[in-house]
Amino acid sequence: MGTQAPSDKDNARNDSHYLELCILSETDKRDLFLCLSQFEEKLARQKAIDDWLPITSSRNAKWWYSAFHNVTAMVGAGVLGLPYAMSELGWGPGVVVLVLSWIITLYTLWQMVEMHEMVPGKRFDRYHELGQYAFGEKLGLYIVVPQQLIVEVGVCIVYMVTGGKSLKKFHDTVCSTCQSIKLTYFIMIFASVHFVLSHLPNFNSISGVSLAAAVMSLSYSTIAWGASVDKGVQPNVQYGYKAKTAAGTVFDFFGALGEVAFAYAGHNVVLEIQATIPSTPEKPSKGPMWRGVVVAYIVVALCYFPVALIGYWMFGNAVEDNILMSLEKPAWLIAMANMFVVIHVIGSYQIYAMPVFDMMETVLVKKLNFKPTRTLRFIVRNLYVAFTMFVGITFPFFGGLLGFFGGFAFAPTTYFLPCIMWLAIYKPRKFGLSWWTNWICIVLGVVLMVVSPIGGLRQIIIQAKNYEFYS
Repeated sequence: MGTQAPSDKDNARNDSHYLELCILSETDKRDLFLCLSQFEEKLARQKAIDDWLPITSSRNAKWWYSAFHNVTAMVGAGVLGLPYAMSELGWGPGVVVLVLSWIITLYTLWQMVEMHEMVPGKRFDRYHELGQYAFGEKLGLYIVVPQQLIVEVGVCIVYMVTGGKSLKKFHDTVCSTCQSIKLTYFIMIFASVHFVLSHLPNFNSISGVSLAAAVMSLSYSTIAWGASVDKGVQPNVQYGYKAKTAAGTVFDFFGALGEVAFAYAGHNVVLEIQATIPSTPEKPSKGPMWRGVVVAYIVVALCYFPVALIGYWMFGNAVEDNILMSLEKPAWLIAMANMFVVIHVIGSYQIYAMPVFDMMETVLVKKLNFKPTRTLRFIVRNLYVAFTMFVGITFPFFGGLLGFFGGFAFAPTTYFLPCIMWLAIYKPRKFGLSWWTNWICIVLGVVLMVVSPIGGLRQIIIQAKNYEFYS
């Protein structure tokens, strides 16, 4: 199509605008130029802040960055609790829940990747920005930010405890005759690493840490199921439910659903990961991002299914809530696996902490008008690491909150919030395939959100009965 020539009406309108500009007084012209220069200054300041913030400061990631960031975010310490979750679910329901969770979360992750650039010329770099577009400026913030913060801060605290416990297990395995050291000190040792690593500026700068963490997750998962196979099916193994009462069995079942939900928790950082990939109209970021996600989900399947099924098969309902604790020998292998867990949760902590740093720094710089300086970043990030360390030391049974957090916050952000956003934005045809698929995911996700915190909370109460603070 050729370019249409301007009509007489258009020419007349342009002439009138030109005349209006000509007859403006000198004062009006000065005001106009002042207004324009202020606008340009504001844009420049906004760009400088975006170039400083951790999520938007670097956009040169490759597709494989997406792969190992997603593996690190997804395959956390939760994988080691899957055989225990299987013992509470039983063979049939356990396999169904594992497979369904894998399929549903892959589908909702695809939706988020697609929605990242649904508006031409705009990118939803953060989960809450997508929420604001779907639900409105204020409501979107109220719906997404609290849940996202609960997930990310909760994971960081759980990983503080996991890192400390794995370090202690490594120490006790390698040096069984040494004097026992309290878990508190091991959590402090683990936290000391983050007082250094947390000052890496953005997602791309932690890619080396993330890659090491992704390799470690595959390594310790392989050790977990490989050592289980080597140990063989235990004598007098039982696959019936552990709880003696019907109520106990039901509560354990609910808690196990939350533990599985906790294992599929990478969605909270997926838009932030995608924000680091370059994008043009010809080559949008969703192409390389999706390729990375598919690779990541293959790795997730290779980690989750063998550990869950083989671990439960070998130990039955006598399996520990961390499969590595059930595997005492060979000592060198278990010590190595625990050290792999430590390296992995170092990377995972950073992946989940980065969006929290971004939120805190955005509020301080954009809302409270602090200057974007290294000093501000140093203080904010150190305070966050200190806070997660303090809570981890105070509640070292925080691993018992897996079920509670898994249902309370992970289920919405992972299982059904992306589906609700999809329905609100794309408005698929009623009773069509997309409409039914999303509503089924929403119903299953809501059921998960309601029942799993009940089981998790009961477990916390049981564990807290005999607990003494800082003992």
